[in-house]
Amino acid sequence: MPTNAPTTTGGSRRDTPRREDRRTRRTRTALQTALVDLALERGYAPLTVEEIAERADVGRATFYTHYSDKDELFDAVVRTLLGELAERTQPALDTAEGFNGRPVRALFEHAEERSEVYRLILRGDGDGRALHALTEALSRSVRAEFSGRAETNGVTPRLDIDLLARTWVGEVTAVLAWYFASPEPPMPLPEAARMLASLSRHGRWWGLGFDGPPPDLES
Repeated sequence: MPTNAPTTTGGSRRDTPRREDRRTRRTRTALQTALVDLALERGYAPLTVEEIAERADVGRATFYTHYSDKDELFDAVVRTLLGELAERTQPALDTAEGFNGRPVRALFEHAEERSEVYRLILRGDGDGRALHALTEALSRSVRAEFSGRAETNGVTPRLDIDLLARTWVGEVTAVLAWYFASPEPPMPLPEAARMLASLSRHGRWWGLGFDGPPPDLES
């Protein structure tokens, strides 16, 4: 046996990075959860690193091992959420058919499961930095998806693709913000998702109850 081999039972040097990775993930998850919980309780602005570390049951020095300040921690919360959302929505995007409602349903299902994080982001805490990051990331993703669908189906968009993407993102985030800010849920999120899919397919003219084509736009 080499002289530098570990003497603890049931372990080896090659186990150490894995244990450290698990410990790192647990610590970062605890810090992110602590930030979200405290911000929902007291607001983001007055929070201190010491309070977040105490809620996460870690030392202040441990906090600074992972994050430089609470803003970087909040950025990590958003990145974690976006990573989860990408995994959730990808199966809904594996089709050439557009506006079938699956992506928005997947988004709303994720929002219900991670309601605390969505509520914090959508109400604009942290000077809106997290909300801006969320909307920008969604807009880039949706733009790429719209462009891909148009190319796959051999069609040319009639409207600017960035405007189309941001309109979609604006609609879904506005509905989610309304939902989470309401004292009582204004409607089930699956029903909201169905309505948004119908809006995407038929437009506001149809949604308001009018029949036939809408009047021509004034030049």
